[in-house]
Amino acid sequence: MKTILAIDTATEACSVALCHNDHQTVLNELSPRTHTQRILPMVDELLQQAGISLKDVDALAFGRGPGSFTGVRVGVGVVQGLALGAELLVIPVSNLLAMAEEAYQRLNKTEVIALIDARMNEVYFAQFSRNSEGEWREVIAEQVCSPEKAMSQIQLDRNAVVVGTGWAAYSQFSAANLPLVISDITLPSAQFMLSLAEKALEKGLVKSALEIEPIYLRNEVTWKKLPHKQ
Repeated sequence: MKTILAIDTATEACSVALCHNDHQTVLNELSPRTHTQRILPMVDELLQQAGISLKDVDALAFGRGPGSFTGVRVGVGVVQGLALGAELLVIPVSNLLAMAEEAYQRLNKTEVIALIDARMNEVYFAQFSRNSEGEWREVIAEQVCSPEKAMSQIQLDRNAVVVGTGWAAYSQFSAANLPLVISDITLPSAQFMLSLAEKALEKGLVKSALEIEPIYLRNEVTWKKLPHKQ
């Protein structure tokens, strides 16, 4: 198995995970305002625990959004800096999909409705289904929308589970009395990006540090690229 380092700062959670020699180590913190101060020390701590340097890593994975604007920007900027310095390839991972992967690994769920509170009476929303080959597909594509619009699109399945902060953030969801299981998975973690990144790496679905961009889903938000990007 390849050595993969994953980081995520897209939500209130700040997390780093490392897979090295088939062993995973993870650091998770709730630090909504200190991501920039905490993420690099957390990376250093995991690398030191494993006895390796960044140059021993095969690829970097990161939560590319959706999430908070500042948090997503921090993650992209940190990954670009690390990847350029160590000449590493990068694997962007959806934060919504990372929670779906956690639902599969922890709860054995293959039908997942993911909702992250996007504020302004909106949620980041997607619905996923995992097939027998272990591949996830979007049943409902990632989008930012009102709780009402999300509910109108949800494809009800008795085996489906809800993940993310979005459900509890808006009373419209609970008031609708939909026949859904609400999990305790509320925030994405870099830990569950590792398996997604490994599959992407096997398929060659990687990018250079200069190619990655954050995914905000809100059209009016723009990303200031590095000066040498076109």
